[in-house]
Amino acid sequence: MPAAAALCRDCLHLAPAAPGARPRCRACGSPRLVAHPELTALAIAHVDCDAFFATIEKRDDPSLADKPVIVGGGRRGVVSTCCYVARTYGVRSAMPMFKALDACPDAVVIRPDIARYAAVGRQVRAMMRDLTPLVEPLSIDEAFLDLSGTERLHGAPPAVTLARFAARVERELGITVSVGLAPNKFLAKIASDLDKPRGFAVIGAAEAAAFLDGKPVGILPGIGAVAQRRLAQAGFATVGRIARADPARLVAVAGRDGLRLKALAEGRDARRVEPERETKSVSAETTFQRDIAVRGELEPILWRLCEKVAARMAADGHATRSVVLKLKTADFKLRTRTVSGLPPTQLATRLYEAGRRLLAEECDGTAFRLIGIGAGDLCDPALADRGDLADPDAPREKSRADAIAALRKRYGQGVVQRGIVLREGK
Repeated sequence: MPAAAALCRDCLHLAPAAPGARPRCRACGSPRLVAHPELTALAIAHVDCDAFFATIEKRDDPSLADKPVIVGGGRRGVVSTCCYVARTYGVRSAMPMFKALDACPDAVVIRPDIARYAAVGRQVRAMMRDLTPLVEPLSIDEAFLDLSGTERLHGAPPAVTLARFAARVERELGITVSVGLAPNKFLAKIASDLDKPRGFAVIGAAEAAAFLDGKPVGILPGIGAVAQRRLAQAGFATVGRIARADPARLVAVAGRDGLRLKALAEGRDARRVEPERETKSVSAETTFQRDIAVRGELEPILWRLCEKVAARMAADGHATRSVVLKLKTADFKLRTRTVSGLPPTQLATRLYEAGRRLLAEECDGTAFRLIGIGAGDLCDPALADRGDLADPDAPREKSRADAIAALRKRYGQGVVQRGIVLREGK
């Protein structure tokens, strides 16, 4: 194995790694070194903004600097993001707010400002694209990057370019990022979480199998709780067990996914960084201030969500052929119901018709704390709402929806509302 190179993340000095348990940069004395034998040979990175929403709130309000901050809904909502101070109390993303506030009663709770966060996310994305055109966004605050072949462009290996990028984000935007560098996307995603916040971690090809060996199978992408239990029952509780398994046995247990899991367990991942990721669905949801069991109270809320989804599809150039209803019960059990094979549509009315039918089947006296509606099986909007002999009303509905959208754009969202909205809160 080649000798390790060491990179200073403060002055960007790159040199052979010096011996010692806690070495410092020879040029500036900083302890923020990252050293690895494959450091200058790797080019696939995962970049993740640290506690993104909460960090922006602290940046914009310095009085919050040392306080535990939770970004999320009311007491009945969930935690969107929490700062690292709040995490020391046991608060985590997606935790119900009442549990988060029980764990950290002194936390400052802030309602999400998605538009402001998205603006910062776009700034970070633009800086990523200054490094390479191969940027694959995963969410508002994280992305994969492939910096292969960029050494001549930037005058430095990818590791140095990434450290320079992280320093630029911190200097110009006032937030921090963590970087994972590896030979592939799977390992890079794991690496970015190893040294948070302001982290820079490397997992090389030579060490991948040993690093993964004792990890739980849940670390593999696409493995949820049900799949973890099934694999554990078959004797595959750790990644190492999968790596050493006979392929035929894995296929018998996990089906066609078995060979994919074996490759990942061995540290192999052939997926390329794709700069344009196809949108798979468009959705909207809301958590109630109180549990709701009455269908007549749920329907107006469902209508508003359908309007949001329809507007997002129109803005993004999508139509849909399937509708997904999401409900969460008072005891946090999730129900999802889908209707597929619909004529392509962008209309809120059509989404609502399908969602309302699904909702009627679920309204059996159960109290719900959340409702959501999603559009899947996305397709070309040119195919949507054209009408035919079996559906002559679609073009008229489309014209009506376009006229309402134009009025709202000119006079405001509340200028035209359906009568169903008036039932809200009654």
